[in-house]
Parts: sequence; C-alpha cells; structure tokens
Amino acid sequence: MSRPSGPAQGEALAAWVLWALVLLAIVVTYARLDPADLYHVSRDGLAGGLSRALVEVNFPIGLAAVGLALVAMSALPGRAWWVASPTLALCAVTAWPGVVDQDDLDARWVNAVPAFGVALALGLTVAAARRSGLGLAPRRRFDVVRLAVAGLTLLVSIPWIAALLGVYLPEGLFIMERQEIEDGTTIAAVHLGEHHGFMGTLLVWTALLLSRPSAAIGGRLGTAVRLYLSLLFAYGAVNMTQDAWNEQLWKRDLVAWKIPSGLLPALEPIWLVTLAVGCLAALLLRGERRGMRAAA
Repeated sequence: MSRPSGPAQGEALAAWVLWALVLLAIVVTYARLDPADLYHVSRDGLAGGLSRALVEVNFPIGLAAVGLALVAMSALPGRAWWVASPTLALCAVTAWPGVVDQDDLDARWVNAVPAFGVALALGLTVAAARRSGLGLAPRRRFDVVRLAVAGLTLLVSIPWIAALLGVYLPEGLFIMERQEIEDGTTIAAVHLGEHHGFMGTLLVWTALLLSRPSAAIGGRLGTAVRLYLSLLFAYGAVNMTQDAWNEQLWKRDLVAWKIPSGLLPALEPIWLVTLAVGCLAALLLRGERRGMRAAA
C-alpha cells in the first residue's frame, strides 16, 4: 500500500456528493414538469431531465471540477498531470462562447466535451482519495467564518432549493409564485427549476469545502489552488447576490436599482466587484496558510 500523500479528499468527495444530489434533483424535476414552467428548455420527460442535467455538468460543475482536479493533484504523483492537463482543458471548454447558452439550455453534442472533462476530474478525486484517504482536514483558522457564510447562503437559497425541487413556497418571507407586472400579467417571480443564483451558492459551498485542504498544499500548486478557489468563491457569491437581490428585493419594488448580470466576463463594474471579492478571499486563504505553517 502506498503511503498517504497530500491532503485527504474528504471535502472534495463531499463536494462531488453535493453536485450529484443537485443533478438528481434536476433530472427528476425537469422530467416531471412541463418545459413551459421551466426556464429556456423545450424537451420534456426523462430526455428533458437528462438534457438539462448535462448542461448543468458543463456549467457550473465544469468550473467546480477545475478546482477539484487541482486539489486531487496535490495528492497524486507528477505523472498524473498526463490526465490532469487534458482534464483542465476539457473543463475549460465550458467557457467557450456558445457552449452553454443561457437563452437555450437544451443539451447539444458539444456539451459532451466538458462533461468528459468533469468525469476525468471525478476520476482524479477517486484516485487521490485512494492514495491520501477520505478524512477531513484538521480544524482551520477560518472555519467559523466558513460555517457562517455557508449558513447565510443556505438561507438566501431557500426559494431556489424549492424551485429546484419543482415546488412553490407559500408567500411570506420569500416571493416565488406571483409577480404582477405593468399590464396586469401575473408571472412567477422565481421560476421552477435551476437558477443561476443557486449555481452561485453551490460554487461558494464548493470553494468553502476545498479551501480547507488547500491550506495544506504548498508550492506553486498550492498558490494556484487558493487563487482559483478565491475566484470561484467570488464568482459564485456575486451571482448569488445578484439573483437574490433582483428576485426578492427589486421585484418587490423594495429597491429601485437592479444589479446587472455577472455571469459573463466583461469590462463592467460588476466584474470589478467580483475581482475585489476574489482578492479579499485570496488574502484570507494566504493568511490561513501562513498561520498553519507558523504553528507547525
């Protein structure tokens, strides 16, 4: 048996389980509901559920898979880069314009390319877990902050979780089912199915999980992992905030300003905010890494 190498993969496996549960919910919800009740899909039945799940594997899971593959490489020998390098390249195809179109979320053949990269990333995590174990990282300096952020984002995500399960919550703290617009038309304030706001939450949770073992990864790989997780956290947090603000505040006329989309990179103020949040997260992870090394 080979000696353990690199951090254990408990948090990484937890992230994979989280994404698997989301995919299962998508398949069930999109299979049983009329596409007209969902967002920018046209296929129904099991084919519709699997189609939407494949697009989810591309985005946002393809983004999460990059971080998962990098964390796995900290526990694998150098020759594993022969698999990791194409894995990262295939996952990056998700970002190519047109591969995932928010105006048309039906799966196409090109979506199989990033999906293969995600499958390879899962294989890397399994190989790393066999080598370094299934445990969790020891207590970290900012674990209380992680738990607080996770709890807050879970609260914000309650209507999106209900929507993912295909149900409307009773009107109250959150609005979901009804929103009256100027011509008297009543539409869903929160459509059924997956939301980019909840995708953002899931990316935040993935970054929080992986940031724990990342503190034990040294060298250039460790720096790359922490920088990527910081950007992943920031991207998820900004998109979660944008969707929640617009659905729960702007649609209620509680605020007059609508936050613009931050899904696609652009020379816009929303991306300056994303980069600023990413820089702050990177500084915190750097401080946690230094504190761990000083205590060793």
